[in-house]
Amino acid sequence: MAETRPQTTTDAKSVAAIYVPGAAEVIVPLLFVFASAWTIWHFPGFLMILREPGPEVDRLAREWPGLRAIDWGMAAAMLALLVLGVKTVRRAPMEWQGWGLFDRLSCFLGRVVMALIAVMVCVMLYEVLLRYVFEKPTLWANEVTLWLAGFTFLLSGLYAMQQRSHIRIYLLYDIMPRWAQRTCDVISTLLIVVFAFFLVWGGWGEATQKFLRWELYGTAFNPPLPATIKPAILLVIVLVALQAVANLFRDWNLEPVVHTAADDIDPDEIERLRRTVGTE
Repeated sequence: MAETRPQTTTDAKSVAAIYVPGAAEVIVPLLFVFASAWTIWHFPGFLMILREPGPEVDRLAREWPGLRAIDWGMAAAMLALLVLGVKTVRRAPMEWQGWGLFDRLSCFLGRVVMALIAVMVCVMLYEVLLRYVFEKPTLWANEVTLWLAGFTFLLSGLYAMQQRSHIRIYLLYDIMPRWAQRTCDVISTLLIVVFAFFLVWGGWGEATQKFLRWELYGTAFNPPLPATIKPAILLVIVLVALQAVANLFRDWNLEPVVHTAADDIDPDEIERLRRTVGTE
């Protein structure tokens, strides 16, 4: 017997009654962002330990101080918060209800994306305040925003894959028998895996070079955007491919769903509009 496809939406009343984000779901992602930012900023100290002595290590030693106890502590805290976040993350009723190891990881990283967006907004507001009120613009706000936006874009793609919210065209898919739908699912997943493989294969050399020499952005603030974003692209695309494979196995026995225009209707938004019209 086929399994029932997980529900992804509920009405506004049940959402309020079932799901209230706990303090851990807000604090843990924010702390993870802070610990990760600290560790990444001081990562040249770790590179000096991991790499063989040579000109690049000497350059890093001249430009970056050695590791301190707090740097090791932040790196350990980042890993501990990642494990804690994956273990404590909960599904909201409007989210996809399938749940496994990669789903938990992707969902937690989705919460991290939400924290990154909040941090970006604070950075931009701070820059606007200093620039237009005190006429003392910063040298770092624009680069920090670009840096955070890069990670936000990458991790959002992973979360979208876990939620099955990426762009899909169902016109032909819905009229196929279930065996043909499964065949299409396998083909699409294989294409994602092949794309991830060739992207890693083609970009590995450049990404590792930029990472190992800790290539900087070249501005006044000079953050390590190339050294971090390039490897992050490869890492996230591998996670996206693994999530796609996990989705394939998890959705294999689900009942087929016929998609209509009603899928785009948000019952929560309709309920809010009704209440607004009723009060006016």
